[in-house]
Amino acid sequence: MSNKKKRLTAVVVGLGLVGALAGCGSSGGDQGSGDSKTVTLVSHDSWAASKDVIAAFEKQSGYKVKVLKDGDSGQAVNKAILTKDNPQGDVFFGVDNTLLSRALDNGLFQPYEAKGSERIKAEYRVDQDQHRVTPVDTGDICVNYDKKYFADHKLEPPRTFDDLVEPQYKNLLVTENASTSSPGLGFLLGTAAKYGDGGTSRSSEAESGGGWEGYWKKLKANGVKVVDGWEQAYNEEFSGSAGGKKAKGDRPLVVSYASSPPVEVVYADPKPSTAPTGVAEGTCFRQVEYAGLLSNAKNSEGGKAFLDFLVSERFQADMPLNMFVYPVREGTPVPPEFTKFGPQVKGPETLDPAKIADHRDQWVKSWTSLVLK
Repeated sequence: MSNKKKRLTAVVVGLGLVGALAGCGSSGGDQGSGDSKTVTLVSHDSWAASKDVIAAFEKQSGYKVKVLKDGDSGQAVNKAILTKDNPQGDVFFGVDNTLLSRALDNGLFQPYEAKGSERIKAEYRVDQDQHRVTPVDTGDICVNYDKKYFADHKLEPPRTFDDLVEPQYKNLLVTENASTSSPGLGFLLGTAAKYGDGGTSRSSEAESGGGWEGYWKKLKANGVKVVDGWEQAYNEEFSGSAGGKKAKGDRPLVVSYASSPPVEVVYADPKPSTAPTGVAEGTCFRQVEYAGLLSNAKNSEGGKAFLDFLVSERFQADMPLNMFVYPVREGTPVPPEFTKFGPQVKGPETLDPAKIADHRDQWVKSWTSLVLK
């Protein structure tokens, strides 16, 4: 993914990748520097920040920032776990709520409560007894729709999960593999949150169909297409425009992000007056990303200063148009492009990180058997 297309990363949820990664070297070269004047950030490929904001941190703190991008978010997390005894850097950014338990259970981070943490919205705080991670940003995984397609076909776009299994939307949706893609996994978790796991359903739809598995049986029967990752789904299968480019695909529904419409406006030339894509707000799952001080970090003081910086008002305000996510710090202004073309979803589906930890791997295994076989 492009750094400008935030949340468009593939996630590897199978621990089988860990063995394959054991023999791999860092994609960024040497191991994290022991230089006390350098703080090394390890992240997934979609990390981005304005040069002047980083420069301001360097001037104020006295530390130089080195960024090591290490693939998609799942790969980066698994590799960080493998190298935790001799970490590649000092701070890791980009573990989200779908994989947080894996990082914590494997001792990836050491405790540190970042200065300014009290300004983080309460709903995003986790691990309050140990403070091993700091919330940094949030966003929503949602079904996006191609406005032109639905206008041309005089068809109302879907608004909810239930809508997607209706016959008028047959063969229109493309989603990502839940075992290889972050948005694909998030979409699966959204359906689990909505329909429950069999008897815990909150929906009559699920009660009659067996929780999220029953829902996915209907979605499969309605012609959902599954591809490996977001790039393929959005840039090759989706009929909507991608960054102002002509569409390649023929599916007008795609699992992406609530921030995708603002991306389509900001990076289009010329800029349209309205976003060409819309969001089915009843299909959204809330994603939260965290950062933490790596266990055995060589420059723990520099790492602590950088974590303080990540929750500072200046960095939080800089994030939206760099990584297309929302700040977690209370009172942080959001660019008008966001409020106009992609306002934050109200009432997205959520799951407690502990429940994700307890069920994620089995849900993915069941989903794979049900949908891909």
